[in-house]
Amino acid sequence: MKEAEEVQEVQEAEEAPEVAAEERPDTPPSAVLTDFGGVLTTSVLDSFRSYSARVSDDPLLIERLFREDTEASALLVEHECGRMGEAEFEKGIAGRLREKGVDVEPAGLVAAIGAGMRPDETMLAALRRLRAHGVPVAIVSNALGDDCYQGYDLDALADVVVISSEIGSRKPGRRIYRTACDRLGVEPSACVMIDDLEHNLRGAARLGIRGLHHLNSDETTRALGELFGSGSGFGIDPHAGPGAPDPA
Repeated sequence: MKEAEEVQEVQEAEEAPEVAAEERPDTPPSAVLTDFGGVLTTSVLDSFRSYSARVSDDPLLIERLFREDTEASALLVEHECGRMGEAEFEKGIAGRLREKGVDVEPAGLVAAIGAGMRPDETMLAALRRLRAHGVPVAIVSNALGDDCYQGYDLDALADVVVISSEIGSRKPGRRIYRTACDRLGVEPSACVMIDDLEHNLRGAARLGIRGLHHLNSDETTRALGELFGSGSGFGIDPHAGPGAPDPA
């Protein structure tokens, strides 16, 4: 079953060892794959925790539900892979919350969970600078909700956009990363993947894609400047802000 395969991919990625230094590519990357929520936006987990604290005494309620509740995890897989619409997913998650003593309205649940997310203007500016210097960029995202990208022009932000619900595969499965690399026309070993979740980076590493764990925009933009600045004159000022002009 598709669902079982996706769950197994997550388990394999979570259990995969860190890539040893001697196994990492010696040459610098030439392309970037990036997550959307939590990288190009403010923290997904902070938004989850804010919502959880509003509806319960446990700020980790939603995280625990998706991670530890078997039925909720299966619903998430089906939804992110495009096999279950938002309304059905919300109804199922509301039912799982009800089993835990938390009664919420299903309609609008996804929007409420993600209401705390805002654009990260520093990271959006970093993508523009990368592309201005000829670095191809792909957004690789697990879709949560039917309209989770509303207000963002993804095609203007990246050369390639790969969404889990559109291809029927999600991170940390190999297929979604491979699809992004193929569409960019680059080998996985030539890419760096930016993600706020380490198991997604371990999933990418199984294809030879090096990982950049996103903790905050300053650290990530500094790391990108180090990766792509050598020999090319490319650098990113992490404090440039959204209004700073992009290089010619």
